[in-house]
Parts: sequence; structure tokens; C-alpha cells
Amino acid sequence: MEKKNYYSISENSIIFLRKYLNSFSPSGNESQGQEIWKKYIHSYVERVETDLYGSAFGILNPKNSSYKLIIEAHADEISWFVNYITKDGIIYVSRNGGTDHQIAPSKKVVIHTEKGFVEGIFGWPAIHTRKLSEEKNPNIDNIFVDIGASNKEEVEKMGIHVGCYITYPDEFHIMNDNYFVCRSLDNKIGGFIIAEVLKMIVKSKIQLKFGLYVVNSVQEEVGLKGAKMIAYAIKPHIAIVTDVTHDTNTPMIDKKIEGDIKCGLGPVITYSPSIKKNIRELIMNTAIIKNLPFQRLVASRYTGTDADVFAYSNKGISSGLISIPLKYMHTTVEMVHKKDVELTIQLIFETLKRINSSIEEFFIC
Repeated sequence: MEKKNYYSISENSIIFLRKYLNSFSPSGNESQGQEIWKKYIHSYVERVETDLYGSAFGILNPKNSSYKLIIEAHADEISWFVNYITKDGIIYVSRNGGTDHQIAPSKKVVIHTEKGFVEGIFGWPAIHTRKLSEEKNPNIDNIFVDIGASNKEEVEKMGIHVGCYITYPDEFHIMNDNYFVCRSLDNKIGGFIIAEVLKMIVKSKIQLKFGLYVVNSVQEEVGLKGAKMIAYAIKPHIAIVTDVTHDTNTPMIDKKIEGDIKCGLGPVITYSPSIKKNIRELIMNTAIIKNLPFQRLVASRYTGTDADVFAYSNKGISSGLISIPLKYMHTTVEMVHKKDVELTIQLIFETLKRINSSIEEFFIC
């Protein structure tokens, strides 16, 4: 068995991860997942706060306002809205975030109502009834949800109306001992990572010379909105963001365009105009010194993550991005490699230790 020189996920941590991933956190309605996350970190911080729109953060060493550092992930998952109900009780949908219409047919769904959850399915005409010469692909204008109702009145009696959230119920499992599989790994795996980093700092009894803000932002999937509010509220000097990126070794992806990234080979460090060079070099040099494998990726204009928001907020925030390779983004079978998760936790932890030991080198006040 390979001997690890880095953090290893415990059984207790897996219990939290399972519960957290199985909770519902659609963009704009993330409270169920956020409550689980806040409860998990509560004993490791001096204060836990939630802002107006639901972004949650724990603070370690809050009295130090001269140096503020954020480690951040986003808590929301893609979903659907009820958009239209036909007289026959069929439900048509609208996107909430970048939800993939092509994976919808034959998927189970959960509709969120004030009366509770209502189960449904994305139906699709049987192959026997379709003219293959006139084959239609699933699209936003033809996919639909069937809840077994006979008419619109039955649908409404169940508490369903235009605007109800619709999520997929697929739950967490571990495949072949190596891969975590679930919907919403984008980016609840980031929320798990920053919580574990926090635990490591506390259990290592490191005396921080800066205020550490462990942030789980909302509404990233609909425009990086939670991070925008957090950046202006906390006004950090440094932000280290963790999110997911594409494993480009899966079929039908052009590496010449998307880069060469593979699950199991370590976290991904990104080059982009929004990434501050000294923070990026700090992260990479830390990985090299600590013998932690990592991968490199280029995002030529923007990263598409909350790192872009932090970089250009206030007077500018020194920002870095550490990403987890992910297979099948925005589906219900997203996959990340356990080793990449463990390496990322160790890398962020070691990076914070280096910042702590040379604090004036990295903070611009």
C-alpha cells in the first residue's frame, strides 16, 4: 500500500461529507446544506455568521483585522424551476444555473414545496413512438416533468406552483474505493475541503497571525453572486478559492483547447489574469517543497470561479485558485478522486502555514 505523506480522510469526515452532499442546496435556496456545514465547523471557530443571502462563514482569530485571509468554496448546486404547468398536469421547467438538459430524460426529481417534497420524473417518449428519421434531442423547450397527476388542479393541490425548485435526489457513494460520486460535488467538495483545512489548523494548535475566514458562498452557479457580497463585507487581503475543473481525459474533450488534466494526479493550479502571481507561486512552491503533486491549467481571460470576483473587488484582493479535477460536471454522476481531495486539503493547510510564518511578505495593507 502506498504510504501517504499527506492528510487522509477519516471515517467521521466521510459521514459529514455524505450528509452534506445528500442535502439540497439549489442556488438561491441553500439553507439545508448550509446548516449542516455550519454545524460541522462550529466547534473549530470563534464565531459563525450568515449574511443576508445565506453565505456562511466561520472566523478564527477574528480580533486580527489588520490581516484577513479567506479560504472559500461555493455551496450551491444547479437545479430547475417549475416554469409552466399544462392543463394535463405536465410540468415544463426553466434552468437555475447551468443545468444540462440532455441528461434530464428518465431522471428522478424532487420538487420543493411548502407542503414538503414531491417526487417526479423527467419523462421522454418511448423509442417505439418516435420516428428516428425525425429524431428530436432533449432540449429546454421539450423536456418535461411528470408527477403522476391527471390535470393542473391536482398539481396545484400538491403545493406545486411556478417558481418551485426542482432538484435531483441522487446520493453520494464511493466507487472502487477511489472515487467520490454524487451530484453537487461542484462545489460542495470545496466546502468539505475548507472545513477539513480548518480542523487541521485547530488540531495542530497553530497560532494564527491573521484572521482566518472560512467561507461557503451562495449563488455561484448563477453569477458568482454570494462571493461578491462576501468580498465587500469582509474586505480580505488574500483569498484562496477552491472549486472544481474538468478532467479532460474523459471522452470527447479536446485537450488542445481545454488543457490536459486528469483525476488522481493532484490539485490544479490555474494561470489567469485574475490570479495574483505571488499567491500562485506561493501555492506551487509549497507543493514542490512538501512533495505534493499538482497540475497546471491556463484560463486565458477569466477562471469562471469566485476567484475572479475576489480579485477585482474593493481595491483588489490578492487571489489564488486551487481546483479539483472533476469528471462529468453538471450531471448527477460527478466524480472526484479521493487522492486529489486529500492532496488539496494538505496543500491549502501547508500554504496557510507558510503565509503565517512570513506574514508581511504576502499581505498588502
